[in-house]
Amino acid sequence: MTKAAGRSARHSVWLADRARRGGRSGQPSGLDRERITEASVRLLDAEGLAKFSMRRLAAELNVTAMSLYWYVDTKDDLLELALDATYAELRLPDPDNTDADWREQLRELATAYRTLLVRHPWVSPLAGRFLNIGPRSVAFSRVVQRVVRRAGLPVRGVTGAIAAVFRFVYGYGTIEGHFLARSADTGLSPDEYFEQAMTVVAEAPGTAEVMRESEELMAARGGDTVGEMMERDFAFALDLLIAGIEAMVDRG
Repeated sequence: MTKAAGRSARHSVWLADRARRGGRSGQPSGLDRERITEASVRLLDAEGLAKFSMRRLAAELNVTAMSLYWYVDTKDDLLELALDATYAELRLPDPDNTDADWREQLRELATAYRTLLVRHPWVSPLAGRFLNIGPRSVAFSRVVQRVVRRAGLPVRGVTGAIAAVFRFVYGYGTIEGHFLARSADTGLSPDEYFEQAMTVVAEAPGTAEVMRESEELMAARGGDTVGEMMERDFAFALDLLIAGIEAMVDRG
């Protein structure tokens, strides 16, 4: 047996013993999972994923690190709880409202997910690491599935349509979040950082020609600010994907 095969695989905090979710008997007073999770989200927003630790979280809560282990087994458990907690920020449309346009509901869901990824840059790496079977994440996935099914696609195409839309949103929101984080680290506004970066790229021997070829595209893109450019690109790309779903429905 290899070393890798000998390790037990971690599944999910949501599959743990239910009795553990409220803490062990005799746990320190003043703490519960909800309070610990809220503090984890605040800390991740403020300091990022790389700096997150049980010791740092304990200091934030003014308790000992060992106190946290009454409620979770590992740091990964806390990260998974924090990840699912952010999905509570998503406003979910009623997927069973047949009077509502599925296209608009899909745009609403995609836009909300993008906003979540940008607001919490640490969410995207965690969403790729864990099973995403927390109650709020599952609620989001269920609504997405029901909305897309109302488009009229063959059943075999529903998961592909969901993947096309939300993997695009995942990538777009992740890159946008990274860009905003980089500009913040330099102390520049997104517009200042973008202008400085474009100046450097336009002057670099390896990229200057490409930039000259792209001038027409950049001008046609429109938008006076980075935010406006990002909004226009996102909206157009999402329209393309929705049009693709409609085309596939027509093809049967």
